[in-house]
Amino acid sequence: MINKSIEVNADKCIYCGRCLADCLSDCLEFNADKIPQYRSGGRQRCFACQHCMAVCPAGALSFGGIDPETLPKAAFADGEQMLLSIKSRRSVRSYKQTDVPSETLDKIKEMLSYPPTACNYDSLHFSIIGTKAKMDEIRRTTYKCLDAIDAASPLYKFKCILETSLPGRQDPIYAGAPTMIACAFSKFNTAPGCESVDPIIALSYFELYAQSLGLGTLWDGFATIAARSFPEVYALLEIPEQYSLSFVLPFGLPAVSYARTPHRNRHSIKIVR
Repeated sequence: MINKSIEVNADKCIYCGRCLADCLSDCLEFNADKIPQYRSGGRQRCFACQHCMAVCPAGALSFGGIDPETLPKAAFADGEQMLLSIKSRRSVRSYKQTDVPSETLDKIKEMLSYPPTACNYDSLHFSIIGTKAKMDEIRRTTYKCLDAIDAASPLYKFKCILETSLPGRQDPIYAGAPTMIACAFSKFNTAPGCESVDPIIALSYFELYAQSLGLGTLWDGFATIAARSFPEVYALLEIPEQYSLSFVLPFGLPAVSYARTPHRNRHSIKIVR
């Protein structure tokens, strides 16, 4: 249960009203002393975006018992460097066969609380396969299931695509990655129409952050199909029953580096003025 309590330090409040103006759900009002408070029904409408606390220039408003002075100051990456990071992103299919350090996984875990979701719902579950040993178990299980597919199976076409599109690759489904992240959405707590949107936003944030940590990633439709199609594989992801898998990304320390960005020129982009 989210703590939606609001406390205002009257000695710090400068009565600017920014918290009221920035509240999407119109939850707040001034009391007789011009101190922000919930208006009637405001607590119920609040979806805990914490904009009121984040926008306060004086650090006077506390949400959910959090001391705003303990929170980092807002900052953004340099635009040119961010653009270069986006241009430099590559799908990695060659990995070092070592575990991703636990401290790196901890940083990823912290970051995954921050990608936006519709209505600020806590709608996502992430399963991070944290060791190569566990990833190898998933690999063995997947290929055992794949070998059992015969021509009568609806998955036979999937098997044929793997054999023809990536011939000779030892691990065409997971590209030899030592780690993997699976993102699932809540069946009961996701904004309507956003079941496929929230996970992809989160994984896009993850991919760029992972790159900043020296990791490579792979948007992997083959692995996603395998997880959805083979119950034995799905079980190894340990996704809670109330969630449904959206997509998986293998990742790890890359065994390949790219010296330059590719050249791209999308033609179907229009600025409407």
